[in-house]
Amino acid sequence: MHKFFVAKNSIIDDKAYIEGDDLKHIYKVLRLQEGEKVSINNCEGEEFLGVIEKVDKKEAIVKIIEKLETNNESNIEIYLFQGLPKSSKMDLIVQKATELGVKEITPIITERVIVKNEIGEFKKIDRYIRIALEACKQSKRSVIPEVKNPLEFDRLLTKLKEMDLILVPYENEEGYGIKNVVKDIAQKDIKKIGIIIGPEGGFEENEINILKELGAYIITLGPRILRTETAGFVCTSLIMYELGDLGGQSPKLGFNEQLASRSE
Repeated sequence: MHKFFVAKNSIIDDKAYIEGDDLKHIYKVLRLQEGEKVSINNCEGEEFLGVIEKVDKKEAIVKIIEKLETNNESNIEIYLFQGLPKSSKMDLIVQKATELGVKEITPIITERVIVKNEIGEFKKIDRYIRIALEACKQSKRSVIPEVKNPLEFDRLLTKLKEMDLILVPYENEEGYGIKNVVKDIAQKDIKKIGIIIGPEGGFEENEINILKELGAYIITLGPRILRTETAGFVCTSLIMYELGDLGGQSPKLGFNEQLASRSE
């Protein structure tokens, strides 16, 4: 069943009104007909089963039949802070981070980011928002992740104080990885996780020291050096496997409950 995200104010009484790119997709690409069932998301996490009542070149009207008790979001919230990469790499990062369940994506400006070129590239933020939306449809997510404007490193430190756990993959770290972190935080209540990824040139040592002082876990992702666009995917996947819903555990279970269930 096809899924569409519709602004809450476009759902009036028991009908959803679809226009723009989604309408073109329904009318020209999918060629959906009146009477076909679709899923409607109101962009705030609520989903509904609907049936197409009318579709033409001007609009599609979907009659809402019932609210669906569907939630494809993880039990943990991952905030990806990505060192601004070159060229179009951010497209891939936004797409895959969305598929993996990241809640929020924020580019960061570290010492080795080429500010002039990369900030100019990131002015295309509307494109990244569209990429996140399309990835949400494909992956059947319930909530569209936010794509934020670039954040200076100093302002990042303030944002990180909101996190329950901070992970920083670093190429010079050896022997301490995700498995070690999971053991060390076994007695902590973890909900919000910040993952900080350096740009192509990596982090400066003084940046790593500042993050350590803030309580971040500096980790290795293995003996091979990963590209900046790969490191975020790997770290997100590993922590989603250990604490989230990629490991087969119910997303309704909290972290400590999951640990208990593993030992049974």
